[in-house]
Amino acid sequence: MSDVGERLRTLQRQIGRTGNTNAATSTVRSDLRRLIDFRRRATTRKLAAPAGIEVAEGLHLVEWRRPSEASRSVELPWGDAGEVERERLVCFDTETTGLAGGVGTRAFMIGSARWRDGELVVRQLYLTALGGEAEMLRRFSCGLPADAIFVSYNGRSYDAPLLKGRYRLHRQGHPFDNRGHVDLLHPVRRAYRGVWENCRLQTIERQLLGIVREDDLPGHEAPAAWLAYLRGQSSTALGRVLDHNRQDVVTLAILFDRLAAAIRPLRP
Repeated sequence: MSDVGERLRTLQRQIGRTGNTNAATSTVRSDLRRLIDFRRRATTRKLAAPAGIEVAEGLHLVEWRRPSEASRSVELPWGDAGEVERERLVCFDTETTGLAGGVGTRAFMIGSARWRDGELVVRQLYLTALGGEAEMLRRFSCGLPADAIFVSYNGRSYDAPLLKGRYRLHRQGHPFDNRGHVDLLHPVRRAYRGVWENCRLQTIERQLLGIVREDDLPGHEAPAAWLAYLRGQSSTALGRVLDHNRQDVVTLAILFDRLAAAIRPLRP
């Protein structure tokens, strides 16, 4: 700091300013201290996560429950599985850093819904730092029954392949091998293509299930909301992503039963 003051005094003498330099030196020191303090606060500040508890560094968990009167077993109207225990079904959906997929795209949130003891239990794992990804994947796998049957909406083509790639990157075995997977997009398309304007999940919610979302964050805005949170901006938008993801997996559980009831009478 003394070197800075001496240089300042030298410059002042060179330009003919010979007044008291102590005040100027003090000002320089004060400005430098404020700059150092600002940088220290910027690097150590940790923005509060919008919901849930921190279960590992860079990883939060949100759990939500609602009563369910669904029967303990259900007959799958797709394939030859027949009647299965409802608790084997795992409805899941991801929120990712890019909607097109591909190399570099990662899931920053994995939501799942399962029936347990008369309740529909929703668990959402989401990243608050990039370093939490490996633990998020591990916890998603560990929470699954060995005979799980996945239920998704376009998950066979998008969510599952994306997660498989991330599991391989972290040298973890992925949970999709040797487990069933019911992708509800395909029976929806067979039944309602051309009937409504499209087969997006929210269109099916509104037209078939009578569910209308309020203040829903569009899915294409989710990556920006998460990146803004990582940069230290408001967590409000990320909270809306959590709400969007939770409704997605709850809708999958409701839609599964509605489609099963509609298709079952058509089976020979």
